[in-house]
Amino acid sequence: MQTPNSQLSTPNSKRCHWCGTDPLYVKYHDEEWGKSVYDDKVLFEFLILEGAQAGLSWITILRRREGYRKAFLDFEVQKVAQLTEADVERLLQFEGIIRHRLKIESAIKNAKLFMGVQKEFGSFANYIWGFMPDKKPMINHFKKGEFVARTEISDAIAKDMKKRGFKFFGTTICYAFMQAVGMVNDHVMDCVAR
Repeated sequence: MQTPNSQLSTPNSKRCHWCGTDPLYVKYHDEEWGKSVYDDKVLFEFLILEGAQAGLSWITILRRREGYRKAFLDFEVQKVAQLTEADVERLLQFEGIIRHRLKIESAIKNAKLFMGVQKEFGSFANYIWGFMPDKKPMINHFKKGEFVARTEISDAIAKDMKKRGFKFFGTTICYAFMQAVGMVNDHVMDCVAR
């Protein structure tokens, strides 16, 4: 008898089409995407990763995830917030990440703002999940080929975060973040990870 985890790992299982057959993408799809996250450290990690992804494919960032973990101090928000201009220059030479000055600088600025949100709301999770009706994930019922790139909720979050000073977090990136951290479950109806 197969357990749910062993069923997910079978090559013939039906999955959302976007993950294809790349083992890294399949693992991310099966084990993380759409699973609700309330841990601030993980939420901060996805804030950095989604911001880095702007204009690129998600697999490009997934392949550099360990580089981001190293570059951004295991996603310890307090440490990232203390990075200096000298650190930015050093990171611009680090091949394990996307070497884009504005994205690196925004990760540091966003860390400071993230901590401000934590102070105001008790946690970033309290803040971000507060946008969801009843603070619960939205479960969509998409069929293969159906998708959305933004919603009224992602618009509202992105607008509020922009007002707070966050960078690289428009409504489309926000919606991808919401999918990644399970604020919405967009696995298609016949997906094994649903």
